[in-house]
Amino acid sequence: MATTEAQDQIIEEFAILDGDQEMMNFYIVELGQKMELLGEEYMIDDNLVKGCQSKVWLKSELTGDKVKYLADSNTAITKGLVSLLIRVFSGQTPEDIISTEIYFPEKIGMSRFIGTQRSNGFLAMIKQMKLEAIAYRVVLENQN
Repeated sequence: MATTEAQDQIIEEFAILDGDQEMMNFYIVELGQKMELLGEEYMIDDNLVKGCQSKVWLKSELTGDKVKYLADSNTAITKGLVSLLIRVFSGQTPEDIISTEIYFPEKIGMSRFIGTQRSNGFLAMIKQMKLEAIAYRVVLENQN
């Protein structure tokens, strides 16, 4: 699934909630609970996303030409937020990840139900995922 398709799917899911902030928060927490979690052995300082108020551990790996992300967090809402980004980015090529503009937060009105601190942390997660994709792009270029 392309990054735009994944984002459009997220927008559709949140549209069903019709702007109900309590339901949106509940749904985000639920998404985090369903996410494939990072193994405890990867919950180390090197994998912490810098700039998040909550602890967010992010691990990536390159399989063929696709990047897979796994993550976990010490808070339920943040775990749900990172799960949304994983839906968009995981399984994509480094180039697709780098060139993707994340537009779903604005379309679902995310700023209404997460505060400034979480918004900053969300941006830090995007930045970290893209930085890792840039590193993998270099790896792939050096293989050719």
